[in-house]
Amino acid sequence: MADFSVADVKKLREMTGAGMMDAKKALTETEGDMDAAVDWLRTKGLAKAAKKADRTAAEGLVAVAVDGGTGVAVEVNSETDFVGKNAEFQGMVKQIAGAALAVDDVEALKAATVDGKTVETMITDKIATIGENMTLRRMAKVSGETVVTYVHNAAADGMGKIGVLVAMTGNNEDFGRQVAMHVAAADPRPQALNEAEVDPAIVDKERSIQIDIARESGKPEQVIEKMIEGRMKKFLAEITLLNQAFVVNPDLTVGQAAKEAGVEIVGFVRLEVGEGIEKKEEDFAAEVAAAARG
Repeated sequence: MADFSVADVKKLREMTGAGMMDAKKALTETEGDMDAAVDWLRTKGLAKAAKKADRTAAEGLVAVAVDGGTGVAVEVNSETDFVGKNAEFQGMVKQIAGAALAVDDVEALKAATVDGKTVETMITDKIATIGENMTLRRMAKVSGETVVTYVHNAAADGMGKIGVLVAMTGNNEDFGRQVAMHVAAADPRPQALNEAEVDPAIVDKERSIQIDIARESGKPEQVIEKMIEGRMKKFLAEITLLNQAFVVNPDLTVGQAAKEAGVEIVGFVRLEVGEGIEKKEEDFAAEVAAAARG
């Protein structure tokens, strides 16, 4: 039995940034020799990997994968766009997307095994070897008779800055790809398939805003109610995919175009790298000045 204490494990973690189990294993392997344990962690690529965890990871890739009638999109973040072009990182992201087909949420995906390692361990190892913080941020799935994918700003096959999945009945893949491209480019972005699937909180917030705007006009209450009704109808049409004007033919809604194409769209996913992450603004001049001051 190696001669070391819990305090030794804590000290080694603080020195190296390694995880608790890795620190414990290092001390076990080196019979409690702290310096040798540090070297052991370094040779395994684990030292200081965890210390990168406080860095903002807002770049990276979205990858898509399809198996039969199931499609999945995953977002794996890195600190810089440069890493997204790294073949080693891309290979890992592709493996993660493949593993995601068999699970239903991010936590299950982290625990999924690929080549004898959990996805979470794969990412930790890659942090150590590439030298940037990385996170598995989110995943989303759709299912249907046919699932079509589209990747915008592709960095490699099946992965890029924006990943879109469209699930539908019927087998018109050309039309499905047009819809996927619409989802990627539409402004405003579709937030739900149809009105019934819009988050009630989004509806309530917009209604509250429209009420305030209408009342500022000073018009009678009955007129205000009609104004709000019309504006909410327009708002819901703008943010629901089936009611948006189709980019390929703006004279038709996406729903109408689907009917003409002989398909029914039953679901979609759109993931964009870094969406919603607050990125730290770098002040280069301040950084240089701080370095000069020592």
